[in-house]
Amino acid sequence: MERHPPLLTERLPAVLLDRALRPGRRSLRARFVRLRDKGWHVAQAAVAAGIAWWIAADLLGHAMPFFAPIAAVVSLGTTYSQRLRRVAEVTAGVAIGVFLSDNLVHHIGTGGWQIAVIVALSMSAALLLDAGVLLVAQAAVVSIVVTIFVAPPGHALTRWSDAVVGGAVALVAATVVPQAPLRRPRHKAADAVDAVAGILRGTASSARTGDIHVSAEVLDKARDVEDVLRELRDAAEEGRSALRSSPFRRRHRDDLDAIADVVVHITRSLRSSMWLIRRVVVAAYHGEEIPASYGTLIDDTAVAAAQVADALRHDTSMAEARNALARVAARTARVTRTSLLSSEVILAQLRSTIVELLQVTGMEMDDAVGALPVLRERIGERGPDADADDRPVVVDVDEEARPSSPGA
Repeated sequence: MERHPPLLTERLPAVLLDRALRPGRRSLRARFVRLRDKGWHVAQAAVAAGIAWWIAADLLGHAMPFFAPIAAVVSLGTTYSQRLRRVAEVTAGVAIGVFLSDNLVHHIGTGGWQIAVIVALSMSAALLLDAGVLLVAQAAVVSIVVTIFVAPPGHALTRWSDAVVGGAVALVAATVVPQAPLRRPRHKAADAVDAVAGILRGTASSARTGDIHVSAEVLDKARDVEDVLRELRDAAEEGRSALRSSPFRRRHRDDLDAIADVVVHITRSLRSSMWLIRRVVVAAYHGEEIPASYGTLIDDTAVAAAQVADALRHDTSMAEARNALARVAARTARVTRTSLLSSEVILAQLRSTIVELLQVTGMEMDDAVGALPVLRERIGERGPDADADDRPVVVDVDEEARPSSPGA
């Protein structure tokens, strides 16, 4: 068979231009996605800041309660992670900064060297209390503000009470968690499995055509999977953090735990599919013919992966997707074998991808591996037409004998 050359010279400028523009397009898209995902945090912080100011100024009668909205916004932040700890650290940091600053200003006055001394003492006191980074920084910032804006006589403690008001408002606001961050891990998991299906579809097309250009383009696009994995991990962590901050969403715990359990298998299936397309690129580069049945198997695995993604996204039973994967797994032992290393590696890598996808559906590792028949035939034992009489093997997985899947 004629060996395929590397990327043709006339196509190289277009490929290089696409690669140069892709990071910019991806960056712009990521910025809008981030703004959309953080819209709730922005609205929540804005409302909390307004309520904190209203309580401190109108209800408590404080003349300039600037610490109240600041404490509320800093405590809430733009993530659900460790919100309760942030509330405690902000309040404690303000207390340390106010106490030291008000007392030292009374004795040493205000100025450049006084600020340096007060900041050093405030940060040291916070560190001695084994505080977190936020508390230490908060103590320093508060001490600077207090040193510059000296409180009127008898009003020093109002600053600390303003911080308490802001922290209390943030604490109440933190318990109000919408459904979005709790649904997001499941949707991101579905997106990641969809990415696996997309890579497999491109790999199947490349394996059938043997076109080095197609293979290289699929591999180039598949390198974006790291962004997908990062979004999945971030969504899983944010969902669990949101659950910890709100006592009203406990019913979602099992669902979030199930998604967290399959993240590792989704990650492995993505990376396994990446290795699969790399090996197809190598085969295309060397002009090695891949058996047609391999492309069919990869395509069928992509269809099954899309079913897994659909079940994840809609929180439905994984039974149909699991059985589809099991049928493809059974057929991997019945395809034509060759003496070419690339073909053998492709088959082995595909089987590995199937095992990971089966575990995404909720199967234990031993059961997933057991769904793959042993490759008994020696290389070259079966003829080129051995697949002609192959019929799909239906492997029905007894759901009652399997652990429940995230969508079961």
